[in-house]
Amino acid sequence: MTPIRTKKSRLPRSERREQLIAVSRTVFVEEGYHAASMDQIAERAGVSKPVLYQHFPSKLSLYTALVDEACDDMIEAARKALGSTKNNAQRIEATVRLWYEFVGQEGQAFRLVFDSDLTNDPHIRDQLERVNHESAAGIAEIIMEDTGLDYDSALLLASNLIGGGHMSARTWFSSGSSLSIDEAAALTSKLLWRGIAGFPKAD
Repeated sequence: MTPIRTKKSRLPRSERREQLIAVSRTVFVEEGYHAASMDQIAERAGVSKPVLYQHFPSKLSLYTALVDEACDDMIEAARKALGSTKNNAQRIEATVRLWYEFVGQEGQAFRLVFDSDLTNDPHIRDQLERVNHESAAGIAEIIMEDTGLDYDSALLLASNLIGGGHMSARTWFSSGSSLSIDEAAALTSKLLWRGIAGFPKAD
């Protein structure tokens, strides 16, 4: 008997887009923006270049879509971490843990945001600043409410917390630290909490 050939099923447009996003994230992380090619991404995804270009008209548009998604995810996760408890020590722990998980996650999406070889592009630079500013603004609001400090002072303290958390997480990952994510995040949380706890709640 002759085997019956069936048509290869096509993914719905939204699912195809998500697939292309996932594949291109891996390629960009491995190769960097400049070395990665649309041919390579299409081949990895198992689609033709015309199909890829139907979703993303250029390599830059694809890369910026990845960066936008990573930034949105990080900002939303930070909001949830800050709103997860009214205990400020636990807020620090939850937020620091978030940064370590972001850095250590499979696919290393953080490199698209913080270690991009396209940081001169205005959109990429603006997105990086957006992550830092929106995260700092959320923390600053809590500091103002608790301590009575003015916004500029609270924002400066919040920026120091974010800078310390981001840098320590990246150092932990890039150095191949023997510390587990739990140990590293707990150590960093303890340091940052001792610092910000020096500004006690107002009566």
